[in-house]
Amino acid sequence: MPPPCLLGMQFWKESLGSPCYLVAPMVDASELAWRLLSRRHGAHLCYTPMLHSSVFIRDPKYRKEALASCVEDRPLIVQFCANDAQVLLEAALLAEPHCDAIDINLGCPQAIARRGHYGAFLQDDWPLLTKMVSTLHQALSIPVTCKIRVYEDIGKTIEYARMLEAAGCQMLTVHGRTKEQKGPLTGLASWEHIKAVRENVSIPVIANGNIQCLQDIKRCLAETGVNGVMSAEGNLYNPSLFEGSNPPAWELALEYLDLADKYPCPSSFVRGHLFKLFQHCLCLPENFELRAELATGADLSDFRSTVLQLRDRYLPYHEGLNIYPGDTGIGYNLIHPPWICQPYVRITPEEHLKKLVEKQNRNADNQDGTTMKRPREGSVESTESKNMSKRRMKKLRKLQHNPNKNFHGRRGVDKCVDCPNPVGSKCDFRLCKACCKTKCYLENRDCTGHRILIKTRREKAREYAAMEQHKAESQDDQQTTHCQNTWELAIQSEQPSSLRKEQCCQSDQENKMTTELDVIPVLNSESVIVRTSICTEHRDETYSSILQCDDS
Repeated sequence: MPPPCLLGMQFWKESLGSPCYLVAPMVDASELAWRLLSRRHGAHLCYTPMLHSSVFIRDPKYRKEALASCVEDRPLIVQFCANDAQVLLEAALLAEPHCDAIDINLGCPQAIARRGHYGAFLQDDWPLLTKMVSTLHQALSIPVTCKIRVYEDIGKTIEYARMLEAAGCQMLTVHGRTKEQKGPLTGLASWEHIKAVRENVSIPVIANGNIQCLQDIKRCLAETGVNGVMSAEGNLYNPSLFEGSNPPAWELALEYLDLADKYPCPSSFVRGHLFKLFQHCLCLPENFELRAELATGADLSDFRSTVLQLRDRYLPYHEGLNIYPGDTGIGYNLIHPPWICQPYVRITPEEHLKKLVEKQNRNADNQDGTTMKRPREGSVESTESKNMSKRRMKKLRKLQHNPNKNFHGRRGVDKCVDCPNPVGSKCDFRLCKACCKTKCYLENRDCTGHRILIKTRREKAREYAAMEQHKAESQDDQQTTHCQNTWELAIQSEQPSSLRKEQCCQSDQENKMTTELDVIPVLNSESVIVRTSICTEHRDETYSSILQCDDS
């Protein structure tokens, strides 16, 4: 039985220190370096990225990377996704010494969660959720928490939260969107749902959704009465969100690169963070070259070089030495200049659906031939490409964006001398494998490149046959010598000829000779006619000498 742990409000106050500003668990984004950057700029509590419980159990490398932490990285909650209570428990026991609580992801709405049957797609399987939460609550020495999404119906959302609380959940994070609200259909989160949950449970409730700045945090706390506020996307675009400041992007980027150098992480994580920090800068045409440079960067030194170039380009404007021209004419209407960390505002679902309808109408008009979409000047579509395949069109578009890059998947290869197939890269005769095999068979040769060893195998076969033949001849010589000795002893002894013949036959049978002797008795007992089907020349001479001795 594990030692008792703090529960509910006592856990939130004493173990976690009454955290009000929380950084959400984000796949490939809330790694150690980013958590430390967020803590430096006002975050009270951080989560690890969502971890797959089954992979966490079987892969030590995955487990080691997921649990990377330090003294400054506390309090910390480790989040798992799972759909089996025992697997989840085994993973939680491995992570228990390294964190302050275990969180169950019940809010991921992505397609991969649907395929894996976890996240928000478990919210209708209440018996399974009850088993998962209660199993961890009874077996762990640290609390178990949950992160959920809401139902459209507020009453069902309240029942959902109460069920998790009864199963043993000690803190509940409520994302005020349904599992259908994602991507371009994200829309606004419902704080009304979050408020209803907070008023109907006794455990701490954390609000998630619609948090883009410090004013949003204060307003959410006032309207919902929750214990804390969690930020995901807002934190990625401005890690100093909880401080209420909007610094230049290069300041936070360079600070993050220093942390990533001290606490290494995959370069894809670093690239993703820099793209979000400089999102408004990199969307400007004047920075397209630097955007491509950032996209192809291989290590921290490449990323740092791009950040420094952006800093040198906009620092004079930031310090007031130069006057920024303002609107670039491409539709931006920003409160802050583009080099300042600021939230990314999505278009509303209604606008997105309207664009989809317009696109479908344009496609229908193009198929009827009544109206044609005007191609962009200099684009692939503006060339003579009506009869061109889609694959070819795609290659041409790539070449337009990266004219110096080779997009061909295979290098040019030489052809076989005897056929149109590609030649083997390591073939000794510059042939394809089929032709090389035929050549080696006919000419008794080897090809190490294709691993065709016909000559070697034939030589080994000859050596083996010669060895077997020599072995058989040695056995024949031994048997012949034995027979000679037997006949000599029979001649020297004065025994009747019939007895000597009988001993010779017994000796032949014992040595398993292949010679078959057919002995035919005659009325005259002193003479015997011996018929042999297979015998050696030496044995015939021996039989003749014995018969002469009998006649005498």
